[in-house]
Amino acid sequence: MNTQERLDFARVAEAITYIRQDFKRQPGLEDIAEKVGLSPAHFQRLFTNWAGVSPKKFLQYTTIEYAKKRLKEGRASLFDTAYEAGLSGTGRLHDLFVNIEGMTPGEYKNGGEKLSINYSFADTPFGKIIVASTSKGLCYMAFADEEKEAFEALRSMFSRASYQQKRDEVQQKALSFFSRDWSEPGQIKCHLKGTDFQLKVWETLLKIPMGQLTTYGDIAARIDNPKASRAVGSAVGDNPVSFLIPCHRVIRSSGGLGGYHWGLTRKAAILGWEAAKVEQME
Repeated sequence: MNTQERLDFARVAEAITYIRQDFKRQPGLEDIAEKVGLSPAHFQRLFTNWAGVSPKKFLQYTTIEYAKKRLKEGRASLFDTAYEAGLSGTGRLHDLFVNIEGMTPGEYKNGGEKLSINYSFADTPFGKIIVASTSKGLCYMAFADEEKEAFEALRSMFSRASYQQKRDEVQQKALSFFSRDWSEPGQIKCHLKGTDFQLKVWETLLKIPMGQLTTYGDIAARIDNPKASRAVGSAVGDNPVSFLIPCHRVIRSSGGLGGYHWGLTRKAAILGWEAAKVEQME
């Protein structure tokens, strides 16, 4: 990501933060543009080019009212309809191409000893990302505001693995999900380090359709452990594959966005971006 792209993303992120803080007032184009130090016309072009929709439209997607409305609409049959929506003609959802293979107990316990991990950095609409893979599939993907810190976070998960900075086919397929012209990427296998409970939660996240939201309680009920909302929250927070396993689609039962490891501004940005994509597909 070059200097201008970083500046553009910073301005868009600042605009989204402002929208989230003042959504009840429904600020106009002039208000938001002034906040980020641009003329209304320039800001309109920048934001529309980045998000694919106008600032006004994006505002509708990223307010708490939007979150509540989407949750209410999809809550009763969220998981039951996910497969139907995902497998019907042009409505096929990219999430359904992802499947998870947990690491063996030995791989889990020995910190990735004998694993060879390729990793690389890439630019996305939401900032730089680190993506890593083993011979069996994608093992890590996280937003990387600082490359050194991002790599250290990866290495802390697999302390005994060997690393090579190299982009392979698995990583390339994963990064294709950020393409604005989504084509069918084929199946992506994730090779993840996690407990049985965590793997079950992450697999359940994959069933949330793009453009829909759910709560920690709903996920707990889906995995037949309705009293485990807090444990579900921890597992969601430990998700090692950002965006692809959509932990950003989990919000509080009140309709608030809740937490997100990579920042609420980025979470709101992703939700708005996905909502715009859904509208374009319909």
